[in-house]
Amino acid sequence: MPPTRPGDLDPIDEAILRELAVDARASYADIGHVVALSAPAVKRRVDRLRERGVVRGFTVLLDPAALGWETEAFIELFCQGSTSPATMRAAVERYPEVVAASTVTGDVDLVVQVRARDMRHLEQVVERLAAEPFVARTRSTIVLSALVRRPDVPPPPA
Repeated sequence: MPPTRPGDLDPIDEAILRELAVDARASYADIGHVVALSAPAVKRRVDRLRERGVVRGFTVLLDPAALGWETEAFIELFCQGSTSPATMRAAVERYPEVVAASTVTGDVDLVVQVRARDMRHLEQVVERLAAEPFVARTRSTIVLSALVRRPDVPPPPA
C-alpha cells in the first residue's frame, strides 16, 4: 500500500491515533466509544493504519528517572568538513544514551538528545562524542525541567 501523505487521514483516523497515543493498550471498544465506532470498525481502521505505515508499532512509555537515567541534555555537534548524515547516524546509533538525533540548519550540524545516570556519566558521553573523528567541537545544554512532552499524533481539531 502506498505511504500516507499529509491530509490522507480522516478525522476519525486522527481521533483513533490520539487515543492510541494516550494509551496503546486501550481496547478497540474503549476507543470506539470515544470515536463513535464499533470495536470491529476501530480494529479495521487500526489494521489499515498499520498496513499503510502510519502506525509502526505499539510501545510503552517509560519514566527515565525511574530507570536511573536522572540527567538529560542536548548536545550540539559541529562537524569538520562535509560529513554525511549517514556517517553521523552510524556514529550516534552506537550510544545507548542517545535517545534522539537530528541534523539541523544553522551553525551546528547535529543535535543529539542524551540521557545519562548523572553528571559524570553525561561528561563521559560528551567526551566520547567529541572524540568521534568527524566532530570539530560540541556544545551542551543540560535540561533542568522537561515542561512539555507530546506523543507524535495529529493535533485535535481547532
